[in-house]
Amino acid sequence: MKAALSRAFRTPLSIEDVELAPPGPGEVEVRIRACAICHSDLMFISGGWGGSLPAIWGHEAAGEVVALGEGVDDLAPGDRVALTLIRACGSCACCAAGQRTYCTEPFSLSAASPIRDSTGAPVAQGLKCAAFAERATVHRSQLAPIGAQIGWAEASLLSCGVITGYGAVTNTAKMPVGAKAVVIGAGGVGLNAVQGAALAGAAPLVAVDISDDKLEIARGFGASHSVRAGETAAQEVRTILGSGADYVFVTVGATAAMESAYQMLAPGGAAVLVGMAASGEMSTFDPLTLADCGQRIIGSKMGSSVIERDIPALVRAYLAGRLKLDELVTGRFPLEDVNEALDRTRAGIGVRNVIMFD
Repeated sequence: MKAALSRAFRTPLSIEDVELAPPGPGEVEVRIRACAICHSDLMFISGGWGGSLPAIWGHEAAGEVVALGEGVDDLAPGDRVALTLIRACGSCACCAAGQRTYCTEPFSLSAASPIRDSTGAPVAQGLKCAAFAERATVHRSQLAPIGAQIGWAEASLLSCGVITGYGAVTNTAKMPVGAKAVVIGAGGVGLNAVQGAALAGAAPLVAVDISDDKLEIARGFGASHSVRAGETAAQEVRTILGSGADYVFVTVGATAAMESAYQMLAPGGAAVLVGMAASGEMSTFDPLTLADCGQRIIGSKMGSSVIERDIPALVRAYLAGRLKLDELVTGRFPLEDVNEALDRTRAGIGVRNVIMFD
């Protein structure tokens, strides 16, 4: 099996001597057709969140079902699916409350990777997927059907970037119509928060980013105003919104962006932290202001998504012309060029760079 293997944090190598175990009970083997590059992959590759090596990363993927493990009877070989890192038992306290992204139950795949190198030594299944590879074995709960009318690259985006940004607005924040909203970061996740907020009726809707080009793109996704990130960004946002924002969605993992968000909030406003900083980094806020103004800081992982509900709904919205996906795909690369795709993403070139498999 061909895969992009991280032997050192900054050196993903293309190799062909990796073996994938057959799917066990409750598991599914998927032939990967497309895998988009997310900044979470870059964070792990750089060592920002620890992890063991060697490892195969990649988690924003779509493909075809190849083989089914015992007990999986609602899929068939050839079915087209989105593959996510959300592994959920469906019955623990978090799952029962609809918070499947925080499932607490153990899985056999979590205890032992299904991937081995040519010597038989284990290779870490990065982000529970290891989708920078021709095939991946995941738990059934990580898959959602996508139907036959959506392209592979566009479908792969639904597995993380879209549900994370869009879901932060609709699932985590449950933002009401007419709310004043700000989205900090106009990358792959941020643009989906922008279009999610626009479709939810935010007014005004301000996009904040360091790139003029990305701010222009954000306007195409529904932002009514744009502000360059920097020392004066919070003041500029408050000038636009008056009393401040009802919701600020921080879609980048930078503590400076988080602290800027707290300064943008209106009384009763909420800062929704979507982007994840490196382990050990700290963000500070004024607890007196937070309490006195009734403000909130809310964490959002993977858009609080229930993928079997949310991904098919997003596919329908895309096919109906309400959801932009084509515009997010700005680079397509074969697996052999994964390093170039990673470098472009690291440099902020493009919105979503996608690894395509024939």
